[in-house]
Amino acid sequence: MLRAFEIFLLMAFVAVNMVASRWIGQQAYSWMPLQATAEAKQVDNLFSFLTAVGAFIFIGIVGVILYSIITCRAPRGDWSHGHPARSDWRIEALWTVIPFVLVLWIAGQSFKIYQQLDIQGLTLIAHLHPPTVIEPADASDSNPLQPTEIATSKPAAQEIEVVAKQWVWSFRYPDRNTTSTELHLPVNQSVHLSMQSEDVIHGFYVPEFRLKQDILPNHTIGIVFTPLREGKYRLNDSQFSGTNFALMEANVYVDSPEAYDQWLTQAAPH
Repeated sequence: MLRAFEIFLLMAFVAVNMVASRWIGQQAYSWMPLQATAEAKQVDNLFSFLTAVGAFIFIGIVGVILYSIITCRAPRGDWSHGHPARSDWRIEALWTVIPFVLVLWIAGQSFKIYQQLDIQGLTLIAHLHPPTVIEPADASDSNPLQPTEIATSKPAAQEIEVVAKQWVWSFRYPDRNTTSTELHLPVNQSVHLSMQSEDVIHGFYVPEFRLKQDILPNHTIGIVFTPLREGKYRLNDSQFSGTNFALMEANVYVDSPEAYDQWLTQAAPH
């Protein structure tokens, strides 16, 4: 009877732990900035799952410790050792297989998210295209970024070229031949950013987009995403690129299609 009662308590504790850790995982969504892209949902889903798994393990370990303190206290003066768990293949298999499967699942989900973000890695670009030195065609050319071919497997409605240099961001819209220090994006349309650095390593980071990508000099990195929420956001340089890197910021606007076209018309050179 006592054995059955202990099994019941264990099952009840596991059930309560699962409910509590799932609730904590759901709360993790509120710890992040507002989701402003379609890809942000995938990132937050993975973050919520990892939080729930961590909470389940933490509550489980604390519960076992408290249970042991209450029920497994040795009498005063008893210095004998407890029953060893070694040589039990079932326990060994349990704590080997479960973490192995969990790590494989997390790795698979992370890879899936990166595929959806469609980041073109430096190795792929280096094989497809030699490094490109960014320099204007002539002194009167106001375009800081010469068009370079870049491989991308995910189609995008808008193409925008991004140039990072100490200490400013520059954005060029090739279809309108417009260059700006503000990044404007159309809502509900996929956008392909072709990013290059003119000097050192910079980092493209917009928290609400869940995008954080290093930009290396003499390389072109493309990333595709879809903004979903209109508003004003802040682009930061996530890499220590020099003394004033913390001041290297830019405004990012997600506009309605009408407002986006209107801004492009106003910003276009006359």
